[in-house]
Amino acid sequence: MVNLEIMAFIERDILPRYAAFDVAHNMEHVTRVIRSSVSIAQKMGADEDMAYVIAAYHDLGLEGPRAIHHITSGKILQADQRLRKWFSEMQISIMKDAVEDHRASASRAPRSIYGKIVAEADRDLNPTSVFKRTIQYGKSHYPEMTKEEHWKRFCEHMQEKYSTAGYIKLWIEGSQNEKDLSALRNIINNKTLLREKFEELWSLT
Repeated sequence: MVNLEIMAFIERDILPRYAAFDVAHNMEHVTRVIRSSVSIAQKMGADEDMAYVIAAYHDLGLEGPRAIHHITSGKILQADQRLRKWFSEMQISIMKDAVEDHRASASRAPRSIYGKIVAEADRDLNPTSVFKRTIQYGKSHYPEMTKEEHWKRFCEHMQEKYSTAGYIKLWIEGSQNEKDLSALRNIINNKTLLREKFEELWSLT
């Protein structure tokens, strides 16, 4: 069980910062990643307090450039002196590395079990959730695009990230994400079905 004092600190001083981020990285996202991280940590016998804090800090770097947000997030965690109340310097170093390693486009495996935990928790690969997030992101960041331009971008993103040739990687075998990714790829490989899913969600996002 997570230390209640740590939980109170995170909920009061850290999580509200997510209100400024886009819909794919807002409060709903970070709370889901936290719940999943703690659940995985319980199953794997890892430190739940560390998993909780890592998840809470993992996207704070979005306050700066998105491309390096994982690096910035790690620096924010490491620089936060308040965490020294509960964690040793070694633990903080491990947590910093884990935050840096959470990104889906990382070319190497996470350096510790904690990096694998937050990377796994950060992936919500339920097909509907993936499609909805992609459409929401496109509408938010490219409002000038036509619907057909969004569809083209949507397809390109699906291929680049989620297809069998995509860059996404999973680090924990037998996970729900593994099953969801298989289902997602089946839809991506069927262009007619993929367009149907896009059309279903377009007006709802």
